[in-house]
Amino acid sequence: MSYRQVPGPDAAFLYGERPEWHFHVSALTLLDPTTSERFSFEGVVAQLEQRLHLSPQFRWKLLESPLRMRLERPVWIDDPDFDITNHVHRVAAPQPGDRRAVGDLVGQLVSYKLDRSRPLWEMWMIEGLEDGRVALLAKIHHAIIDGQSGSELATLLYDLEADPPPGDEPPPYEPEPAPSFGERVAKGAVHAAVWPLRAGRFSEQVVRQGITMGRHALGAEPPAQPLQAPRTPLNGGLTSDRRFATAAASLDDAKRVKEAFGVKLNDVVLAISAGALRGYLDEQGELPDKPLIAQVPVSMRAEADDHIGTKVAALFCSLATDIDDPTDRLRAIHTSTIKGKEMRRDLDADHRINWTDTLPPAAIALAARSWSAAGLDSRTPPVFNLIISNVPGPPFDLFLAGARVEAMYPMGPLLVGTGVNFTVVSDANTLHFGLLSCPALVPDPWDIADRLPGALDELLAAADAL
Repeated sequence: MSYRQVPGPDAAFLYGERPEWHFHVSALTLLDPTTSERFSFEGVVAQLEQRLHLSPQFRWKLLESPLRMRLERPVWIDDPDFDITNHVHRVAAPQPGDRRAVGDLVGQLVSYKLDRSRPLWEMWMIEGLEDGRVALLAKIHHAIIDGQSGSELATLLYDLEADPPPGDEPPPYEPEPAPSFGERVAKGAVHAAVWPLRAGRFSEQVVRQGITMGRHALGAEPPAQPLQAPRTPLNGGLTSDRRFATAAASLDDAKRVKEAFGVKLNDVVLAISAGALRGYLDEQGELPDKPLIAQVPVSMRAEADDHIGTKVAALFCSLATDIDDPTDRLRAIHTSTIKGKEMRRDLDADHRINWTDTLPPAAIALAARSWSAAGLDSRTPPVFNLIISNVPGPPFDLFLAGARVEAMYPMGPLLVGTGVNFTVVSDANTLHFGLLSCPALVPDPWDIADRLPGALDELLAAADAL
């Protein structure tokens, strides 16, 4: 029997969750069922069930600390009553089944938190889309997946051809017994005894990293840092409601811009996002004089790292939205990401322990409740304006139960008063943008999403003019 204790960062996603803070990540996959006569809802369920042994966390559920004060993190155990039909559902899209109707439905479905009494995921097959397509919405808790591992997971659950040869029969599901009460109490006591030691190590780390951040802040071109973001309509108190919008842009065109300016593809993605946000805020008369600050998740996974859960760090980047010229804006973003990466590298050199490893779950939960109850999302300066995450997807065709995958639109969570999240995944030809918003701050994310292709056209024209 293995003892699978939830790591500190993943426990923070579990215990920091509030009614207005959802810590599941989601993705909407558009499927063309005309590529195979065998496609069906039942076929999708059967294929998922056959592959679940490749992703064991899909059968794990939480077992809380045996102590009521929750001084120690919970463990993952095999769900002895696992039934895939509790996790895969079907629903019809509102008519006319266009992308806005589907986006409205997806926004409603992702507004609800996952059931903690079961493994922390669910999928919804959405039928009745225009042109006979179907969609699959996946919701998976951040405690068992992040962007990079999610992209790799897609290659396990999907096929590389419409009608692959039959696979091997999956091994029988034989759930391991849960650890005993005594074992959990003993483990908890050992870990609780070292909290002061962990706190001391973390305090030393904070001092070293504070010196590092100060050194960078005093440099000739200081990087963007948290709490430098201007207050905008994008930021404030969140509710539990969500809205969802999508956009697509040519990957080849984005690469042309990248080559013309000698920047990274991620810089181009940030500049596309910046152009759309600048236009959106300017139209509302709310464009700030200071640049928007984006938090950009950076994967901390080493090659062949099979850790289940989250392994990301935060990089802060100026979106240069105070600059009118798209050429100068892209170059400023490129400089900001370089400086941000330099500081991130120096901070990582001093990194020894996560702050989430220094606090018991009860303290994390109390801090989240206190922040929420005091309304600090609206009362404190924004930590950052929004999250923009760019994840490379598989550059080849994928199929699910015979249906070809046409597009994948990802969704990341909204954090600490950020009213919109941009998550981007690429395939061989296209950048797919998924925008998740809180309607209390961004009532209609389509107002931003529909500006993204034009923002790329603006950059492309600037590149062609060089």
